[in-house]
Amino acid sequence: MKNILRVLGTSLGALTLAASAVSAIAADKVTLGVAIPTATHGFTGGIVWWANEAKKELEKAHPDLKIIIKTAAGAPEQANQLQDLVTVNKINALVIFPFESATLTQPVAQVKKKGVYVTVVDRGLTDTSAQDAYVAGDNTAFGKLPAEYLAKTMDGKGDIVALRGIPTTLDNERWAAFESVIKQHPDMKILDAKYANWNRDDAFKVMQDYLTRFKHIDAVWAADDDMMIGVLKAIDQAKRTDIKQVFGGAGSKEAVKRIMDGDKLVQADVSYSPKFIYDAIKLTAEARLKGENLPPTTIIPSVLITKDNAKQFYYPNSPF
Repeated sequence: MKNILRVLGTSLGALTLAASAVSAIAADKVTLGVAIPTATHGFTGGIVWWANEAKKELEKAHPDLKIIIKTAAGAPEQANQLQDLVTVNKINALVIFPFESATLTQPVAQVKKKGVYVTVVDRGLTDTSAQDAYVAGDNTAFGKLPAEYLAKTMDGKGDIVALRGIPTTLDNERWAAFESVIKQHPDMKILDAKYANWNRDDAFKVMQDYLTRFKHIDAVWAADDDMMIGVLKAIDQAKRTDIKQVFGGAGSKEAVKRIMDGDKLVQADVSYSPKFIYDAIKLTAEARLKGENLPPTTIIPSVLITKDNAKQFYYPNSPF
């Protein structure tokens, strides 16, 4: 009888250890939600493409990883998707490219309170305590480099109009950096700066307004390559010859190709690749699979693109 009890005890102990091992394996599985804007323009098209590339490659490389991608056409939709990712998909990690900063801060904070590890990408939140990590391009350089380039090529004088993106922390960073450089040149003037939502059609309308109101403009800071296309279309339709430069942003293949080809108006750009969503997903997934955290902030440098180095930034097969 004692031998039987000893065998049973040993077997029960083995079963307990096996159950613990299964629990440990289950705890190591990562279900990562990715919340991003829909492909409403070239840059977000690149974001969606790179996110799906990350899902395809990382799930293949890591059997214990599941990635669920949600795209939203607006802030309310994205907030609702976050609730579904937590309650329906049971995510334990989130990578979010917020549609807007202020509107998404509270919904993201609620996700974090549920124990989900949160990495915010690019468009930062208004309260950083709602996130565990932040991954973005260098938004200060994104505004500073164009301003320095324009100041140099315009000999520190002339009239500029500017287009801003969507009200977000990153747009504020870019604008503050651009404006601070221009203010150092008393003979340079920013005639106006309006939001055009990183959208070609909106940028076309804003630029039409500028062209109607201002009879002389020396340069345009479009602050985005999609908005740059809308600006160029408005200038062409108005047949204005006073504008000497249109500076976009993000290093799209169209902008880089124009620089390489010696376009009269598009002479330079600044890098800000949508690939950082891929990097953010990869960094987050691999860290969480190891039970590790990312650094609080990871900044991917922005570089001035001119004819001298444009070939290094030209990716003809990229969606952006």
